[in-house]
Amino acid sequence: MSGAWRLEKGGRISRAHPVSFTWDDAEFTGFRGDTLASALLANGVHLVGRSFKYHRPRGILSAGAEEPNALVTLRDRAGREDPNTRATVVPLQEGLAAFSQNCWPGVRFDIGALSRLISPMWSAGFYYKTFMWPRRAWSALYEPFIRRAAGLGRAPSTADPDKYSARFAHCDVLVVGAGPTGLAAAIAASDAGASVILCDEQSELGGSLLSSADEAIRGNSTQQWLLEAVNTLGSRGSVTCLPATTAFGYYADNMLGLLQDLSDRKVPGLPRQRLWQVRARQVVLATGSIERPLVFPDNDRPGILLASAARTYLNRYAVKTGDRIVVYTTDDSAYAAAMEIHQQTGNVQALVDPRVHASDALSLPLQRAGVEVLTSHAVIATRGSHRISSIRVAPVNPAGKSPRTMPCDSLLMAGGWTPTVHLFSQTRSPLQWSGTLQEFVPAQARQHTWVAGACRGLRDLSECIADGEFAGDAASHAPKQSRSALSAPVVRPSVQLAVDAAALDRIATSGKSFVDFQNDVCATDITQAMREGFQSVEHLKRYTTTGMATDQGKTSNLNALGLAARSLGTHPGNIGTTTFRAPYTPVTFGALAGEHRGALFDPIRKTPMHDWAVRHGAVFEPVALWQRARYFPRAGEAMRQAVLRECRVTREVAGVFDASTLGKIEVVGPDAAEFLERLYTNAWANLRLGRCRYGLLLREDGFVYDDGVVGRLAADRFHVTTTTGGAARVLHHMEDYLQTEFPQLRVWLTSITEQWAVIAVNGPMARQIIAPLVTGLDLSASAFPHMAVREGQVCGINARLFRVSFTGELGFEVNVPAGAGLDVWEAIQKSADRYGAVTYGTEAMHVLRAEKGYIIVGQDTDGTVTPMDLGMDWAIGTAKADFVGKRGLLRADLDRAGRKQLVGLLTSDGATLLEEGAQLVGTTAGAGPMTSEGHVTSSYFSAQLQRPIALALLSGGRSRIGHTVHVPMNGKRIEAQIVSPVFYDAEGARLNA
Repeated sequence: MSGAWRLEKGGRISRAHPVSFTWDDAEFTGFRGDTLASALLANGVHLVGRSFKYHRPRGILSAGAEEPNALVTLRDRAGREDPNTRATVVPLQEGLAAFSQNCWPGVRFDIGALSRLISPMWSAGFYYKTFMWPRRAWSALYEPFIRRAAGLGRAPSTADPDKYSARFAHCDVLVVGAGPTGLAAAIAASDAGASVILCDEQSELGGSLLSSADEAIRGNSTQQWLLEAVNTLGSRGSVTCLPATTAFGYYADNMLGLLQDLSDRKVPGLPRQRLWQVRARQVVLATGSIERPLVFPDNDRPGILLASAARTYLNRYAVKTGDRIVVYTTDDSAYAAAMEIHQQTGNVQALVDPRVHASDALSLPLQRAGVEVLTSHAVIATRGSHRISSIRVAPVNPAGKSPRTMPCDSLLMAGGWTPTVHLFSQTRSPLQWSGTLQEFVPAQARQHTWVAGACRGLRDLSECIADGEFAGDAASHAPKQSRSALSAPVVRPSVQLAVDAAALDRIATSGKSFVDFQNDVCATDITQAMREGFQSVEHLKRYTTTGMATDQGKTSNLNALGLAARSLGTHPGNIGTTTFRAPYTPVTFGALAGEHRGALFDPIRKTPMHDWAVRHGAVFEPVALWQRARYFPRAGEAMRQAVLRECRVTREVAGVFDASTLGKIEVVGPDAAEFLERLYTNAWANLRLGRCRYGLLLREDGFVYDDGVVGRLAADRFHVTTTTGGAARVLHHMEDYLQTEFPQLRVWLTSITEQWAVIAVNGPMARQIIAPLVTGLDLSASAFPHMAVREGQVCGINARLFRVSFTGELGFEVNVPAGAGLDVWEAIQKSADRYGAVTYGTEAMHVLRAEKGYIIVGQDTDGTVTPMDLGMDWAIGTAKADFVGKRGLLRADLDRAGRKQLVGLLTSDGATLLEEGAQLVGTTAGAGPMTSEGHVTSSYFSAQLQRPIALALLSGGRSRIGHTVHVPMNGKRIEAQIVSPVFYDAEGARLNA
């Protein structure tokens, strides 16, 4: 099908490049440069969807981002599916498939339209009133029905095939809006030497100039002025022009979020969208204004659209919206629009204006062209099913005059203009009501913001350009610390003629006169909310849902506020506006996620030995951001068998373990020891060179935050280890105190987690395994005792060796540069093989440490555990003057009897493995409700004891050792004996085996 409503010439489309697309599986043709909306209108398609609540037929209302009706689902050959996309902003592309939404079986015949039969029940507050009774009907009846009916469109069921990118940028002046005002502002700022970023949501720079007929600007035609302005900006290296880029959010300190659409650029591998985060010294908002619809009965039929939209479709896309056009207006701008449309199509039959009279300068040119001008008249009804076919027009104050019917297939509304103040308001800057302009306009800016042009109420083109030049020049010279004011005050408003608002309100409330088109909010809903006491603007919004649709009330809010204000006998300035929140228009999740998706959604870290573990059949598990080998099964082994073997061989011979994921921080400086004294519970000033100490880190409230071994390498240098999951937060914790509490200390913190590969060798033969590989160090027990650190060479590589153990066996942790990690690992493995040693994973490590009663912070602690609860009173430096958390430990509640303490558990049957997280109840627990006295924190089958063991936090735990406790689990109550948390080698003899 070809476009029957396309003019033979004109517009900015490329007629040499036809584009095929489908709408609800019917084939159509448009041209390059079309939007989906303009192409549909060119083919005579006005019915594009159904409304949310009543499923009424809806057509295209606007030509931009403010569109509330034409929400469609898009599909293309690459498998993309985008619901709720505004047809007015979708560039037409070859093979595009678009579908109507919120209708079944189709948009022309929709079963959902039967809901209008019960529409009297669906007035304001319907959900609040109806679903309260009967009480039990909510989950059984109402909720399932609402969930099936809720929402517009259908979420895609396949993965998004597109790529997205992100970019940060800085500039002196960011200009938002590339209409005549924004172009003038960008040129003026650039002339003053400022670096400028200019963005606009349209695919071409020019704004309203792209949609208007040619006129004179400073001696040039509109299009000539636009061409010169765009060429000037494009030739300057200090200016970045971003068409098809929407400024969606204005945040603190002049940070703005921009969304750039790259979907129409057919370059392989190019992202579909790019998220810009721009920090600007000054911002100029030249965002223009949005035309308001009018509120009258049945104002939602397809074929009823904004006059400004009709001008856009005519001048930019060479599409006429009808053969019999009527213009309905309360604003002077519609007279020029009507003349412009009539001159090009000859199809404007009449202009209806409810105001008392129109000046001859406005009305005479239309009348001479054969257009009937009806002042003091209003549209009181419309007719038509899938498209408007006629209207009823009557005098505002009849005085015996009868209404008349006028046939029309397109009704253009012009209810005045609403400045686009969304971004300005997102900065929490106030708005003020202009009674003269009948608009909310920006007041004093709270950030470094300048507002220019139609965005602050100007209408004349030459005034807007001058205003943009003033704002751009002023922004480029404004000092960084100054608060920006608005541009020069509005000199004069457009002519405003008297209108009988009360009479128009009576007409609006005589039928279904829609205020919010997408959510089916009528004028009667607004007045009803006022009668029922919902007079706060925020209450009105939520009670009626006006302004809560995907367009965020861009075409509805001011009409709703006007109706509410007149119901209360006041003006909108006394009611105020709802809160403007980002984003200005919907932003895809893909753009916000950027590259952080798939494998990069939660980046996985791999140790230098990862590939070796893969080759040797390791089964992995995620630990924090790392992939760690959980166990190394041999042929025919299940997990339990493999873990038991690894534990047994490690205790009998030796085991090799990849500990590279441990957090590592280097604390360096003359005050390094003092810094650790203040952060950790125990003492560090007296730690000798070459020795290690277990360190416990608390929060201010006295609860355990992290732990690890700290080695002193020099008088001013410490090697601090943390838990794998705590590496980043411990570094942040340290930096926070260093910068805010102890800034006078001369200390430098460096994360070295990724710098060192760590190979732990544990077991009776550990010394023999590494001895042939170590040079320059005496590994004997006397020269290299437990909790010592030495620097030497392993396999000829500079290394740090720690004599520490998390298994309770003789142990060494070999730290070598990450780049040499695999080579050293393989050498140690080769040496270990001579003794029959084993490689073990995290699961065996957990079993081995649990047998010794060693805790893991975050597993055996829950954020409410103190060192005393863990039996670690010995780790608190009682002689220390202060440390982080000391005052928290002095709270009486942290020393009370009955606190949960770490204990061990042995099930009485010697066979049942307790579930981690299982609750503990007293021995006298009956069949009724039970009171939890604690929970299981760690539970494993011990290879050494040949039975299950568990660690737990239990109320008054240490005083109850020898008693029993019950664990409700799997419908049973398991009996367990409370024992010491150290199950194996309580004397620690094996550390020096």
